[in-house]
Amino acid sequence: MELADKLKKLVETDGVSGFEENIFAQAKDLFFDLCDDIQSDPLGNMIAHISRGGHKKVMLAAHMDEIGLMVKDIDDAGFVQFTNIGGYDYRTLPAQEVIVHGREKVFGIVATKPPHIQNEEDKKKAPKMEDMRIDIGLSKEEAKKVVSIGDPITVKRHMLKLQNDFYSSKAMDDRAGVLAMLHCFEILKKMNHSIDVYGVCTVQEEVGTRGAIVSAFNINPDIGIAVDVGFGSTPELPKDETLDLSKGVGIAFGANIHPKLHKKLIELAKEHNIPYQVDLVPGNSGTDTRSIQISRCGIATALLSIPLRYMHTSVETLSMEDIKNVGKLLAYFILSLDNIDLEELLCF
Repeated sequence: MELADKLKKLVETDGVSGFEENIFAQAKDLFFDLCDDIQSDPLGNMIAHISRGGHKKVMLAAHMDEIGLMVKDIDDAGFVQFTNIGGYDYRTLPAQEVIVHGREKVFGIVATKPPHIQNEEDKKKAPKMEDMRIDIGLSKEEAKKVVSIGDPITVKRHMLKLQNDFYSSKAMDDRAGVLAMLHCFEILKKMNHSIDVYGVCTVQEEVGTRGAIVSAFNINPDIGIAVDVGFGSTPELPKDETLDLSKGVGIAFGANIHPKLHKKLIELAKEHNIPYQVDLVPGNSGTDTRSIQISRCGIATALLSIPLRYMHTSVETLSMEDIKNVGKLLAYFILSLDNIDLEELLCF
């Protein structure tokens, strides 16, 4: 199966934060033949383990949850009121097709007041989430038979292939990171190495990096590397805060990043002709990185970023080449640890 087909499977599977059962099953199926065992923990993280004796342990982490919505109420006319799970850009919600994951899948559309009957003040601003409704075509009595308060909601979206190997979909954040980690495992399957590798598809990142907190504590790796998406450049955004699509891996540098790991990753990218960009993250990266870094007595941590446009919308867009290059760099990094004294690499 091509990487694009695997990405399609990942992004089109539902898995809102706190409701990751379906994406867990999909990820487990993709990793199954590439590792020695797959485990879960009480929070729902999926942990794919390549076992080599446990002398050196590297944890890779990419979150498999996605942002979404949740049923808040059903009004007297049968329209669904909703709230957000994670930081959805509510400006992009009007007219979206959605799936309410109730007792059965219920399709609906996000409805707002037509522009013809909006006053001049309303036309100048985006509608607030509390003013939107989901029309599922049912009366209140019919709706209550299939929909309950607390049911998760996802945008109904199929992955699109654009030009130049670009792809667009919901949930690229961070199923693209899961795919990069999977590609790393595919490369390692063909190589000999002595490193224990834990590939963790973490849960609930979008609501507080909770999966990374417990999985890092449980695994207690020597090194942790988070894989997530970074802000892709568009004409209106400042260059120093963005990454260019198809121009290489974002190798993050900042407070959450161990400086020697940053240096090592850049050296390996140069050695293996992997294009890269420096991703400046001066404070909290907003990813699983920080939660891994401060676990137990502290873990040497790095972050690789996949450039992504239109983050936290249903049309997140990226380059497949960037995903492949992240997977390659992860694999070369793990292979490079075979003959290295980790104490010498990680000490300040």
